[in-house]
Amino acid sequence: MSAPAPSPLAIVDAEPLPRQEEVLTDAALAFVAELHRQFTPRRDELLARRAERRAEIARTSTLDFLPETAAIRADDSWQVAPAPAALNDRRVEITGPTDRKMTINALNSGARVWLADFEDASAPTWENVVVGQLNLIAAYTRTIDFTDPASGKSYALKANEDLATVVMRPRGWHLSERHLVDADGTPVPGALVDFGLYFFHNAQRLLDLGKGPYFYLPKTESHLEARLWNDVFVFAQDYLGIPQGTVRATVLIETITAAYEMEEILYELRDHASGLNAGRWDYLFSIVKNFRDGGAKFVLPDRNAVTMTAPFMRAYTELLVRTCHKRGAHAIGGMAAFIPSRRDEEVNKVAFEKVKADKDREAGDGFDGSWVAHPDLVPIAMASFDAVLGERPNQKDRLREDVSVAAGDLIAIDSLDARPTYEGLVNAVQVGIRYIEAWLRGLGAVAIFNLMEDAATAEISRSQIWQWINAGVVFEHDGKTVAATPELARRVAAEELARIRAEIGEEAFAAGNWQQAHDLLLQVSLDEDYADFLTLPAYEQLRG
Repeated sequence: MSAPAPSPLAIVDAEPLPRQEEVLTDAALAFVAELHRQFTPRRDELLARRAERRAEIARTSTLDFLPETAAIRADDSWQVAPAPAALNDRRVEITGPTDRKMTINALNSGARVWLADFEDASAPTWENVVVGQLNLIAAYTRTIDFTDPASGKSYALKANEDLATVVMRPRGWHLSERHLVDADGTPVPGALVDFGLYFFHNAQRLLDLGKGPYFYLPKTESHLEARLWNDVFVFAQDYLGIPQGTVRATVLIETITAAYEMEEILYELRDHASGLNAGRWDYLFSIVKNFRDGGAKFVLPDRNAVTMTAPFMRAYTELLVRTCHKRGAHAIGGMAAFIPSRRDEEVNKVAFEKVKADKDREAGDGFDGSWVAHPDLVPIAMASFDAVLGERPNQKDRLREDVSVAAGDLIAIDSLDARPTYEGLVNAVQVGIRYIEAWLRGLGAVAIFNLMEDAATAEISRSQIWQWINAGVVFEHDGKTVAATPELARRVAAEELARIRAEIGEEAFAAGNWQQAHDLLLQVSLDEDYADFLTLPAYEQLRG
């Protein structure tokens, strides 16, 4: 008996886009519809399971490695599939959204990999979703170019052999795509839209280019969510007649629960796994989210005080390297988010030294590569990894058997000798308002105070405001003690709004989304019920 025909998908509440028919073909939408039919019910069950686990953490204020998967961790015989040639050397990866200029610049950057981002560095307007797919197709067919309307400068791709390998990041499981619905009016998960359209149009094309469909998987919270992705990959490869094992996935370990399931996540994806990545802002956001009612010992200091050398962060990164290398996977380090100044060489000098120290540390710890946000940082990171790797593509032979991390080490937040500050609260408000305003205009990657910020920045900013208020934190400010209260947050936010108005002028202020961004930040920072993701209420306000 033949399989039932997939439910048709309808495009709703969206103005037609130029050339959208090249992406939203009947065959591509039928494929996405079938992914939706097969896998959305399990996605929904796993989201419900997240809530159950969070309730358990609220009750116990602890986490541990899973007893039911101890046999997987103890079995030394299994490894992930060998890396394909195009993903064997990942010493520097550049990240960014899939607009036309970024697509060309990232591919030309000299980095070995480009994380083409449909997630935190992209506000999910329908235009960004569809045009991003168009831009990647155009890159692979070498039909992409860009001329800056302001400067007149033209951009074109280098030779194929000089281009970065693309690893595409779809949206997380929690986000739905309101513009694409099934016959019942149910939105398709954004993850399946992004993955499905990209895989359908590019899997064979990438194989013909000597590469393949490679993915970064964000916001994963458990090995069961990794299992769902693995089943999606198996189904997709069968559907299009692509050899099994063609897909490769790198999982971002950016939630505290996933940090306790790294080996199990690799095991579930072992035929398709290529590595794990160690992030910072989303990881800290996840700690606040999960342990927000755990008392004073879980209160984080200012986000910039929590570097990767903090004891609990070091435990996480060391465990990640050991886990990856034990299983033959790449360990990819965190982001260097600095955006070089065109006006202040002293700012650049200090920042470049910090980037170098950070990348030297990662290379020395055994990471096989790391992230940067700007092409000017590629040579700095490259030098750090070249010094350790030389001509070798990676250092997976460094097994780091000296590393021993106990369950409690990963959540020893109070091992860090730093406290929240009034200046940290001000910075969280400033960055939160400025980022959300840009996001509501459709921009997901935003330069703020010489740093490239994405949605994870807004998440940690609003989470810290929420945590400090609810934990009754007291700041030292101007020789006095000041309690973290909703009234204080509102006052700081009002002062920031007035500062922005004076900074950019009345006309630009009125043309932006500043009041809306201010109100949304305060909503998610002050509501008694902590919103799981800022992007959920923000998406309801995103136009386009």
